[in-house]
Amino acid sequence: MTERSLGFDTLQIHAGARPDPATGARQTPIYQTTAYVFRDADHAAALFNLQEVGYIYSRLTNPTVAAFQERIAALEGGAGAVCTSSGHAAQIMALFPLMAPGRNVIASTRLYGGTVTQLTQTIRRFGWEARFVDFDDTDAIEAAADENTRAVFCESIANPGGYVTDIPAVAEVSKRLGVPLIVDNTSATPWLCRPFDHGADLVVHSTTKYLTGNGTATGGAVVDSGRFDWSASDKFPSLTEPEPAYHGLKFHETFGAMAFTFHGIAIGLRDLGMTMAPQTAFLGLLGTETLSLRMARHVENAQKVAAWLEADPRVEFVTYAGLPSSPYHDRARRLYPKGAGALFTFALKGGYEACVKLVDSVALFSHVANLGDTRSLIIHSASTTHRQLSPEQQEAAGAGANVLRLSIGIEDADDIIADLDQAMAKATV
Repeated sequence: MTERSLGFDTLQIHAGARPDPATGARQTPIYQTTAYVFRDADHAAALFNLQEVGYIYSRLTNPTVAAFQERIAALEGGAGAVCTSSGHAAQIMALFPLMAPGRNVIASTRLYGGTVTQLTQTIRRFGWEARFVDFDDTDAIEAAADENTRAVFCESIANPGGYVTDIPAVAEVSKRLGVPLIVDNTSATPWLCRPFDHGADLVVHSTTKYLTGNGTATGGAVVDSGRFDWSASDKFPSLTEPEPAYHGLKFHETFGAMAFTFHGIAIGLRDLGMTMAPQTAFLGLLGTETLSLRMARHVENAQKVAAWLEADPRVEFVTYAGLPSSPYHDRARRLYPKGAGALFTFALKGGYEACVKLVDSVALFSHVANLGDTRSLIIHSASTTHRQLSPEQQEAAGAGANVLRLSIGIEDADDIIADLDQAMAKATV
């Protein structure tokens, strides 16, 4: 029996995890080391020339991190993965081999506020451009592209509103454009959705969120499907043309389906240094062991809380795609049959002042700028995570002034609802 034939619940425990060869330890050890002893001079040279796979320096590779990378790739159904220091680092790592000065990425308007800032401000310093489009209009995606487009980027379940992207439809557009579709699958996790099954080429994660699951460690990952043909055009020279630092090695020619992953390690981590720490990888390995169990409870609770909010007269609307009233309900049922996740927003009557009062009145909820924790979390996005956006951008992202974002945890659903009820009573008097 191979790992690829194992069920999800088995993979989340066993993929990448083997008894330690030195001690027999069953749990993957934390290899807290910066460097590794070479067998001899020939071994060292082979590793540095990418002629042999192994460990050189923990900025590039580390056994604990490698185990986590293997597990994430297995859960997503990918060929390989590269872990990074954060989700934002993963996004830059995903774009790095594809982009160059003057090139652009077509991005959804429905993205996490920090991602919008990264794409509108930071990448401009590299000479890259982001063009934002409503991804419900696939014709607009194609219209925004030109000969300099190198990628299409979206979130599977968008933060903060929980909007569901039609990944198969967007994937068809990216294929016509001849560029990879990158999907941030942080909010859905591979238990709810595997974007590769719907035509995506690359997946990014903030492992900080549901994969680790308990708010203890910041990390990210880039997963490659191994299916995109980088040699089909001259758009991606970093992957197809000779690499001077490795004596003219061509990544696609040498590594095939693993080209993007090897480039991420040998070039991306080597030069950008956005490396995941072994302790972070260890916590991620522990977290993923219970991913399916936690996600099932997250979704169950989110459905109950969203339904209660929708029925409450103090609430203007709820964006949860698991509700029949949502315009994304049918899409969510088609793409995410196990549920629409646990991240959504609701608009409170009374506007900004009522929202702020509610946040200040919760007791069980934690007021933090995170999501995907076992604990229920709340935040007013317009004044925090999406503060840097214009009012128009906030509305497009689903983060208006009267909107609150919820990340529903795995507590007793009745207790979650009771806390919202008492806080709303104080906020709407």
